[in-house]
Amino acid sequence: MTKFVKVCNVEDLPPGSGKLVMGLYDKPIALFNVDGNFYATNAICPHMGGHLQSGTLRGKVIYCPWHQWSFCVDTGESDHQGGHRISTYQLQIQNGEVMVGWLS
Repeated sequence: MTKFVKVCNVEDLPPGSGKLVMGLYDKPIALFNVDGNFYATNAICPHMGGHLQSGTLRGKVIYCPWHQWSFCVDTGESDHQGGHRISTYQLQIQNGEVMVGWLS
C-alpha cells in the first residue's frame, strides 16, 4: 500500500497556480491546480534545474521559468521534440487535504 503525506489544503492552491511542497522522504514536489484538478510532478526541470512550480501554467502544460521547456503535468511528458520527461506522483484529496504519494 502506498504511503501518502499531506502537503497542503485544497484552498491553499488556487486554480491555475503551482506551489513547491515537500513529499515523502523530503522530496521537493511541484504541485499544480488545473481547474480544480491537482497534479504532482518533480519540482526541478531536467534541462538546467529551473523550479517548475514558478513557471507559467497553461492548461495542463507547465513552462519552465528559465528556458521555457514544457511538460504536461498529468503525464510528465515533454511537449517538445527530443525532450525529457519529468516524474509524476500519486495524489489524493482527502477531507480538503492534498496528499502526495510516490511515483505514478
